[in-house]
Amino acid sequence: MTADIPANLVRRTAFPSSVSRSVVTPLQPSVVYASPDPDALDDQYEGRAFGYTYSREGHPNATVLAQKIDALEGAEGGWITASGMAAVTATMLGLLKQGDHIVGGDQLYGRSLRMLTQDLPRYGITASFADPTDAAAVEAAVTPSTKLILVEVVSNPTLRVADMEAIAEIAKRHRLVLVVDNTFTTPRAYRPFDHGADVVIHSVTKLLAGHSDAMLGYVAAKDADHRAAIDGTIVTLGLTPSPYDCWMAERGLMSFHLRYDRAEENAALLAEHLAGFEKVARVLYPGRPDHPDHNRAGVLLGPRFGNMVSFEVLGGRDAANALTRAMPDMAFAPTLGDIGTTLSHAASSSHRGLTPDGRQALGIMEGFFRISVGVEDITLLREEFSRGLAALA
Repeated sequence: MTADIPANLVRRTAFPSSVSRSVVTPLQPSVVYASPDPDALDDQYEGRAFGYTYSREGHPNATVLAQKIDALEGAEGGWITASGMAAVTATMLGLLKQGDHIVGGDQLYGRSLRMLTQDLPRYGITASFADPTDAAAVEAAVTPSTKLILVEVVSNPTLRVADMEAIAEIAKRHRLVLVVDNTFTTPRAYRPFDHGADVVIHSVTKLLAGHSDAMLGYVAAKDADHRAAIDGTIVTLGLTPSPYDCWMAERGLMSFHLRYDRAEENAALLAEHLAGFEKVARVLYPGRPDHPDHNRAGVLLGPRFGNMVSFEVLGGRDAANALTRAMPDMAFAPTLGDIGTTLSHAASSSHRGLTPDGRQALGIMEGFFRISVGVEDITLLREEFSRGLAALA
């Protein structure tokens, strides 16, 4: 009967007060937050008081995660976004306007390349590309309209190491905003703000969260005006993240340093193992003396050469198919940064949008693979790749 239903049943109830506290960060999925009166809401929006209003404008789980990544990167006021590409989008649209020009590294992530070549030009923002290992080429690409340089410290997927010190000097001399995508290297290996970067971007989905179950990005800027512009773009375009994904990523982040160290150790050993096979045309790992940027990697990254290994097998697409089919327990997937090892084929995934000639110019052949090395026992990884490569014989 209706008389048995409390009149306030549908009213929200605050959490009970307690002298103890939750050990685990509470998950707060609320879309909206109540304020006591209009004056209090004015205080929040005008910066006199801190509080949450509407989750598109921020929420507690995003704040907790952002503050932890801020601490890793030596940043302040970083924002969590719905994906790594959302962080790139917020940066480009927040800091650039019609008529502006970007200089990008020529081996950026495939979707970043698409944004700069196909999407931003529709808004009157153009881009040129240069080899980030060649500082002179980067400077030659700068025009009077250039406002921003976008680079990755270690390129995807060929693992070339950018001349970051020289690029930072170029950006400073020409008064350009230097944006660094630090997804591959992570702050465990390199902290861009310590080396002249103005904006740092992450796909948190990858190594920071580390379990392929949360899709998020992160962006932080040194300059307060840049922070405000990026912040406004995130809120206006609705690029804000799910509280649940932030909660999951925070959990993953707690083991980040342990996962990174183990995966990096495995990567060096696996690269050495792959180099011993006749059907392997080349192995790319910055820690190997035969890597074209090994010396620069040693200066920039010290001993932290990362968990990414790339290699090319002889035999083109047929060999690529044979390898992956002979490794059914290995996750063949267009991703990186999972706690387990994943194998990716750039020509059919991240860089499929390029022409065959365009991929070949970057060194991405049909037999080219990228490995995101995980934390498994190295013996298992050696056995799996040995089995895969034996199928090529």
